Amino acid sequence: MPVTVLLVDDEPLVRAGLRAVLEAQADIEVVGEAADGAAVIPLVRRLRPDVVAMDVRMPLLDGIEATRALLRSVDAPPKILVVTTFENDEYVYGALRAGADGFLLKRARPAEIVHAVRLVAEGESLLFPASVRRLAAQYADGDGNRAARDRLARARLTEREGEVLRLMARGLTNAEIAAKLVVGTETVKSHVSAVLAKLGARDRTQAVIAAYESGFVAPG
Repeated sequence: MPVTVLLVDDEPLVRAGLRAVLEAQADIEVVGEAADGAAVIPLVRRLRPDVVAMDVRMPLLDGIEATRALLRSVDAPPKILVVTTFENDEYVYGALRAGADGFLLKRARPAEIVHAVRLVAEGESLLFPASVRRLAAQYADGDGNRAARDRLARARLTEREGEVLRLMARGLTNAEIAAKLVVGTETVKSHVSAVLAKLGARDRTQAVIAAYESGFVAPG
């Protein structure tokens, strides 16, 4: 089955470009388009895409609020890939904190766009971990850090789970973590699942943000 994608951007040329790149792949299908975040929820309910590629800045409902609304309102929501012009935009970090799974730069090469959609669909690895580290250092406020520290303390991760979280924060895939720790991939998957459950995180991105904001993993 192909990965199905909903494109949400107020610029028709951006949507057309993304559609052309993605539909050139046999394993990806663009199932719909929208010009604003306000249209996302009804389209997701009707089309059930695997991934929503969503502009972070839109006139009526931006990507942050659209992400919050989607995750709050839809059962088994799709993965959300924020599409942005600037990787250090506070809107990007806001969208990631709201529950987006990763982000894609509008200037990305076609191969990078395709790779990003596949990665987010698989839930395998965080996109652009170096950029997320910089964003965490720049935009995490004191209250957020205290809340994140409390969250990590309550999670009571084992030593091995902590190792896995640190490697996740570096952007390593399950296979790469398995090679680093000299264990099987299924063992890593079990550790990742345990980390997400203990942190109450929707996915790897949310776990990694919590790790940076708490100081468990140092940004930079």
